[in-house]
Amino acid sequence: MIRRTVFAGLFAVAAAAALVIPAEPAFARACSYGSACTTYYYSDAAQTNMVGARYEECDGSVYLWGTPTSYKTFRENPC
Repeated sequence: MIRRTVFAGLFAVAAAAALVIPAEPAFARACSYGSACTTYYYSDAAQTNMVGARYEECDGSVYLWGTPTSYKTFRENPC
C-alpha cells in the first residue's frame, strides 16, 4: 500500500514538472553541405526587432547570439 502511494506521488510530481517546462522554439532547417547559412530571429511576426541570429559557416563553425524564437528568416548561400 505504501509503495503505491509513493509511486503515485512520484508520478504526480513528474507529470506536473512536465507541464511546467516551457517548449523550445522551433529551429530553422538544416544548412546544406557546401553552403553558409544565416537564421535571423525576431521578437514578433512583423519582424521589426531582431533578437538573435545563428550563423553556420562553410567550414561547419556555428555562431549563436541572442534568443531563438518562432519568428525567423533563413538564408542560404553557396560557399
